[in-house]
Amino acid sequence: MRMFIAGMDGYLGWPLAQHLARRGHEVAGADSQFRRSWVEEMGSVSAIPIAKIDGRLAALRESTGQKIPFWNGDLRDYGLVDRIFREFEPEAVIHLGECPSAPYSMIDREHTTFVQINNLTTTFNLMFAIRDLAPGAHLLKLGTMGEYGTPNVDIPEGFFDVEYRGRKDRMPFPRQAPSWYHWSKVHGSNNIMFACKIWGLRATDVMQGVVFGTRIDDMGEDPRLRTRLDFDQAFGTVINRFSCQAVIEHALTPYGAGGQLRGFIPLRDSMQCLSLGLENPPEAGEYRVFNQFAETYSIRELAGTVQDAALAVGLEVDVVPVENPRAAIERHGHHFAPDHDRLRELGYQPSHDVASEVRGMLEDLLPHRDRIARYQAALLPDVHWDGTRRQVSYLSAVRVNDGPRAEPAETVLKVAERVSAPVPVVVRPRTDWADEAVDAT
Repeated sequence: MRMFIAGMDGYLGWPLAQHLARRGHEVAGADSQFRRSWVEEMGSVSAIPIAKIDGRLAALRESTGQKIPFWNGDLRDYGLVDRIFREFEPEAVIHLGECPSAPYSMIDREHTTFVQINNLTTTFNLMFAIRDLAPGAHLLKLGTMGEYGTPNVDIPEGFFDVEYRGRKDRMPFPRQAPSWYHWSKVHGSNNIMFACKIWGLRATDVMQGVVFGTRIDDMGEDPRLRTRLDFDQAFGTVINRFSCQAVIEHALTPYGAGGQLRGFIPLRDSMQCLSLGLENPPEAGEYRVFNQFAETYSIRELAGTVQDAALAVGLEVDVVPVENPRAAIERHGHHFAPDHDRLRELGYQPSHDVASEVRGMLEDLLPHRDRIARYQAALLPDVHWDGTRRQVSYLSAVRVNDGPRAEPAETVLKVAERVSAPVPVVVRPRTDWADEAVDAT
């Protein structure tokens, strides 16, 4: 199947190109490489050095034997999208070409409007190109579990049955997005659902949980094939960030009491799920939703998992909470019980437990310890949901609300009381760990 990946240079897009090509699909991609500049803007780099796009493509072509067409450009330009569709004639379009960061969208007016315009424009351009140039193509759009928010009821996969004042209907489940970024994803979901209704498009909306991990099974050892891994406040997902903190023996810093519950999925499992969705497309006119995650955990649980994994490889780290920059919107002790059956019905089988995956991540990150340490200032957030911009403070005491998986308050308090000022980071020199000779721009 001819599969076009919008956003192929990113954390998910790059391993997905490798995974699909090795499954026998004909792969092409496009990317503006905005992710590289966004992370640089946040004062950070990928923890794992990544090659320039020409080097990446050369390695991918060598390893798969495919030509791998690639367009270096901005998908907000419909002329570029038109040319790609005419030249490649995709049978499936995987839409990863959006800005995937809640904190980035909350910085100020310019960032908020950029994220909204970028994400909605690229989605519209791909939808219109499918309608006009590839009407049989399947659109798979990467959404996020964050679109749902944390309602005080169980979360279905996209739709639920409603009875109100004696009448019944099947309706989209209400969204309670927690950031301007998440609202852009909600708008994209609604637009795609409408396009399926009026144009007969076929689409899969993947409400993905938080992804973590450094590699997939298909990646091999060529450093040019490695995917990026970010640890800054805007683009570093929580387990990735905790793992980078651990390898430099920086305290792990959950936001507030760490009682937030989320769905998580390893990078390798994300590839498995996306390929299942692509290889089992919906019917024409069908808009379907998959909740894509392996299990749910609290942030506090995950900090403990990373702490234990670090200790197993000789790294000693504390867990020290910081004030929650999202306190204006997040509730501790909240209910979070989403369904996630449809991908399992298609054959999804979780590959690793979180602890095993984290141990592998630490092994991959240890050679880049000094690199992470040089950019450790990016580890703590300064973008607050109330509109202020200031670095968070370490907490000397934390109230923990009773709720799902809440630890006794005294446990968290004891940890927090050990630190009354920012935690110094001591990086012990290890001469046997050197960055790979890969251009990291």
